[in-house]
Amino acid sequence: MRCCVIAILTLAACHTPRAVAVDPPAPAVTRDGEHDFDFETGTWKTQLRRLLRPLTGSTEWADYEGTTLVRKVWDGRANLVELVADGPAGHIEALSLRLYNPQTKQWSLNFASSRGGELSPPSIGSFADGRGVFYSKETLDGRPIVVRFVISDITEKSVTFEQAFSADGGKTWEVNWIAHDTRVE
Repeated sequence: MRCCVIAILTLAACHTPRAVAVDPPAPAVTRDGEHDFDFETGTWKTQLRRLLRPLTGSTEWADYEGTTLVRKVWDGRANLVELVADGPAGHIEALSLRLYNPQTKQWSLNFASSRGGELSPPSIGSFADGRGVFYSKETLDGRPIVVRFVISDITEKSVTFEQAFSADGGKTWEVNWIAHDTRVE
């Protein structure tokens, strides 16, 4: 009997899971959000502020005005956003391809600027209670950061977008992009 107990304890010790550092699981999304971005289809006047040197302690912002055009693709399961804006700090041309994943019921937001010519890592997330929250892991000046993109204050005629960076794994955030869009009639 003593040999059986030792064997069972030894076997259990060999198969005990070890703690491994992993990302926390994504929250379960049960609602179908495939038409979450339908509200945004059309042309918008964009007023945006951009922090010029994020995560450096700088508080210097640049203001821009421009136009955002949003086209529905795949009957709303995707859309393409084109932003063109100008301000004293220069000219911005950007694209965002947003794709809905029906299995996870989440969106991926894929961003590119004309300056870089490459898609950034996708921000993944969903909408709840009239607010969209999306996260990605990226690098800024060679160091890893977490990016949070929030879509809020959604009405038929206006919407707010806010991007923030975290250099400490999401404990603290620095907002670096705020855009207020108003529908062009």
